[in-house]
Amino acid sequence: MHIGILTGGGDCPGLNAVIRMVTLALIHQCGARVTGIERGFLGLLTRSVRPLDEHAVQGILAQGGTILGTHNKCDPFHYFGAGGADCSAQAMAYARELGLDGLVAIGGDGTMFIANRFGEIGLPVVGVPKTIDNDLAHTERTFGFDSAVAVVTESLDRLETTARSHGRVMIVETMGRYAGWIALEAGIAGGAHVILLPEVPFSVDAVAAVCREREARVGDGGGYTLICVAEGAHAAGEGMTVRATLADSPDPVRLGGVCHTLQAVLQPRLASEVRTTQLGHTQRGGTPTPFDRVLATEFGYHAAELVRSGRFGRMVAWQDGRVTSVPIADVAGRNRTVPLDHTLLAAARALGTSLGI
Repeated sequence: MHIGILTGGGDCPGLNAVIRMVTLALIHQCGARVTGIERGFLGLLTRSVRPLDEHAVQGILAQGGTILGTHNKCDPFHYFGAGGADCSAQAMAYARELGLDGLVAIGGDGTMFIANRFGEIGLPVVGVPKTIDNDLAHTERTFGFDSAVAVVTESLDRLETTARSHGRVMIVETMGRYAGWIALEAGIAGGAHVILLPEVPFSVDAVAAVCREREARVGDGGGYTLICVAEGAHAAGEGMTVRATLADSPDPVRLGGVCHTLQAVLQPRLASEVRTTQLGHTQRGGTPTPFDRVLATEFGYHAAELVRSGRFGRMVAWQDGRVTSVPIADVAGRNRTVPLDHTLLAAARALGTSLGI
C-alpha cells in the first residue's frame, strides 16, 4: 500500500502531530509506504513530494506549522498558476505515476471540498479536520482550535492588567472568519466584559453603554472594559469588515480590522481611551497545546484506521465526546457557526457578559 499525506489551507498547531501519527500507524500496522506531498495540492502539480518514514517524523510532535508546507490558494480544479484552468487531470496523472493507493488530506472546509472532488474522479481520500476556527460541519472540535484559544486567552489576561491600570477600553480582535468560536471561548476564558460574534449582530449603542457603565465604577471592579471581538463580527444592518479581496483564492474575501472600526465609533462616545489589538497570525503559530497534541494524534490514528479498512471518502470527526467519521461530501465547503441557543452564549449572559445587544 502506498499512501500520500498533504496539509492544505492555513497552518495551525497540531498538523505535525497528525502527520506523525498517520505515518507511524500506516507503517507499523499496514507495512505501508508513505509519501508526503508538499505545499498541499500544489505538490501534485509541481511534483514536489518526499518520503515519510520513522526518521522523517521523529521529534515533530511539539512543532507548530507543518513539515510538509501548505498552500491556501491552490485548487487544481481552478489552478491560479494556469489562469484558473482545470489542472486536475495533471494532478491525477502524477498521483497514478507515484502509484498512490489513497490520500490523507488534512485541512479545513476548502481542503475537504477539493479532496471530495478528487475522490469523485478516482483518487481514494480520507480527510482529517483542521482549523483554528473550529467551523467545520459535522465535527464539534478541530485540532488547532484549543491552541488558538489559549493564545487569545493569554492575550486577554495581559491586556486586562494594562486596561485596569489605565482605565482604558481594550478591544482584542480574533480570527474565526464567519464563525465566532474563538472569540466566544477565549472571551469567556479571558474574562471579557463584551464578546462580539458574527452570529449576533451588535449595537454600537449597547456596547458604548456597557463601557460608560464600567467607567463610572472606578474602585468598584470597573473603570475599564475588555472587549473580545471576532473578525467577522459586525453591527446590525452593516456588513463585515473586509480587509482585502483576492481573485486567485478559493476564499476571495479576507476579513479583518473590525477592531479599528469599532474603536472609531466608540471613542467619541466615551471618556476612556480606546485601544485595539489585532492578534492576527499569532493565533496560528507556536506549539500545540497538550489537548491539541492528543486530539491530533487521535484523529491521525482514526484516519489510518479508515485507510487500513478501505473506508475512503470519509472525514474523521469528533461527535458526542468520541472520534467517529462522516462522509467528506457532507463537510465539503460547509461552515459550522455558533448556534444562537448554544449553552456558552447562555453562560456568558449569566456571567453578565454583554453580547452587544
